[in-house]
Parts: sequence; C-alpha cells; structure tokens
Amino acid sequence: MATSPHDFPFSTDPRVEALVTEVIGRVADKWTMLVLEALEENGELRFTALAREIPGVSQKMLTQTVRAMERDGLLTRTVHPVVPPRVDYKLTDLGHSLGEAFCGVWQWAEANLAAIDAARAAFDARKG
Repeated sequence: MATSPHDFPFSTDPRVEALVTEVIGRVADKWTMLVLEALEENGELRFTALAREIPGVSQKMLTQTVRAMERDGLLTRTVHPVVPPRVDYKLTDLGHSLGEAFCGVWQWAEANLAAIDAARAAFDARKG
C-alpha cells in the first residue's frame, strides 16, 4: 500500500486518474467543502437550512452543488410528498469518507498557518 505520493505507481488506470482529477476539482470548489462541512456538523438538513449554514451561497449555486454531489453519490436528496414540498439532504457513507479524507488538509493548514503567514509576509516584503 502506498504511504507517500512518491510511492504511487507511474502507470495507473486512466479512469482512476480522471476520477482523482474530478474529485479534486469538486472538493477544491469551496461550496462543496462547505456543504460537506454543514452536513457533517448538522446531519440531515432541509435546503433552506443548508443555505443558512453557508453564508454567501446563492440558491442557484447551492442547487448546482448539491446536484453534482448527489450525482457523485456524496449525498442523498429526499423529497417528502407534503405541501409545501420538503427536501432533505444528508451525506452518504461516501460523502462522510470524502470529508474524512480532506480532514488532513484542515489539520495541515492549522499546523502550518504561522509558517504560511510568515512566508507570505516575507514574500510581500521583498515584492513591496
């Protein structure tokens, strides 16, 4: 089993490479990360409650984000047959595992925040 990025084989299944590229692109999108975080913290949420948990997201962007996440199997969308319609969103096991996978990035950022700030300040001082 690979333990570092350098341990991965040079030749991989192109479908795996494509999936990794797609997943990184999806998760690099801040809205996906924020939806993951909101659902991880709150469990199942209605669309309006989910929107309240993500300041600045438009209804259109949230709709596009949850649809893409549903397509990828990261969350479930449950429509309840009531008036007015009620739609709930909840992470799947796949969605939870993606959140766990990217938890390491948050931990890395927390551990290296001061070093990054110092590097940026030094860079800006040289460029100023």
